[in-house]
Amino acid sequence: MSPDPTSTDQVRTDQFGPDLVEVFGPSQQDGGPDLVQLLTPEGERVHHPDFDMDFSAEQLRGFYRDMVLTRRIDTEATALQRHGELGIWAQLLGQEAAQIGAGRALRPQDYVFPTYREHGVAWCRGIDPLDLLGLFRGVDHGRWDPAEKNFGQYTIVIGAQVLHATGYAMGMQRDGVVGTGEPDRDAAVIAHFGDGASSQGDVNEGFIFAASYNAPVVFFCQNNQWAISEPIERQTRIPLYQRALGFGFPGVRVDGNDVLATYAVTQAALQRAREGQGPTLIEAYTYRMGAHTTTDDPTRYRLSADVEHWKLKDPIARVEAYLKRNGLVEGGFLESVQQEANELGHHLREGCKSLPDPDPRGIFDLVYDEMPEELTQQRDEFIAYHASFSEEGASA
Repeated sequence: MSPDPTSTDQVRTDQFGPDLVEVFGPSQQDGGPDLVQLLTPEGERVHHPDFDMDFSAEQLRGFYRDMVLTRRIDTEATALQRHGELGIWAQLLGQEAAQIGAGRALRPQDYVFPTYREHGVAWCRGIDPLDLLGLFRGVDHGRWDPAEKNFGQYTIVIGAQVLHATGYAMGMQRDGVVGTGEPDRDAAVIAHFGDGASSQGDVNEGFIFAASYNAPVVFFCQNNQWAISEPIERQTRIPLYQRALGFGFPGVRVDGNDVLATYAVTQAALQRAREGQGPTLIEAYTYRMGAHTTTDDPTRYRLSADVEHWKLKDPIARVEAYLKRNGLVEGGFLESVQQEANELGHHLREGCKSLPDPDPRGIFDLVYDEMPEELTQQRDEFIAYHASFSEEGASA
């Protein structure tokens, strides 16, 4: 019998040799030998020759708090969608460490270009999560000010934000805020995207321009191993971080469920960019514990055994284990974080239901600086049409 040409294992062996099978073999569940890790799934502190650093008790508790509250945002938003209060929600369950580690590594002057799932990074930038819910409720486009928060609007077009980030980083070079040696001035850009987006042309074009211009941008890929229903081995024959070498800049694979390692690697990459040493690709190796969005049913395409395997690598549980083992939770710290999470949940439930519906006439605003005559006429006709309903109701 001839081999099945659609078999990924057969194609991988025939075209690339048996050694490469190990790239996506069982050991890949742990990220492979190049994975940067500082905190094991059991909560044990380990060290890395290139990215080791010390963390204060305050930092460790802060990471834990951030992740717990970020997970609560995700849980509440999912429940609100199920109750019909949101049109859709992009879940981040299991990816809290990747987002909090990257978010806390930022300086105020750095700029973030997110996808539609960076709720934890938004939290680190001081954005009220209720402002995220307005977007998914369909009553606004996200109420935060990107210029004030240095956090761009959520991007639905897959991979487009990578081009935006690269262009913005090139602008920073021309503004003279890269490589000056002034810590409060030098800035960098970070672009978030997923493993699925890495297959998009926009992402690869961003890589090319960033490399050509040595742009101060960090490409942060959250490899949660599923591009909706497509597994990572269908998208690439080598680990994603190794792609960077083909574009001429370094790539690093970090344990995306380890908030300490993610913080250390992202901090180093951002500093490298601020100093004018160019781009870096970070592959945060993690797993999407939930669905792609609340319209997705992941049980149709993945095994429950894989989910159970990754539950043992829970990013919050490993930090909690470390804190308890080292006596860093005295004074009711865990209870206080849980109480704060409950208060945040109440804020989101009540606030979401109270979000005002938008004025339909607002679709004509912010389109042109000076509204052309044709659009002015359309607006006036729409206003008159809309008003006619209230007049009919009054006459009845």
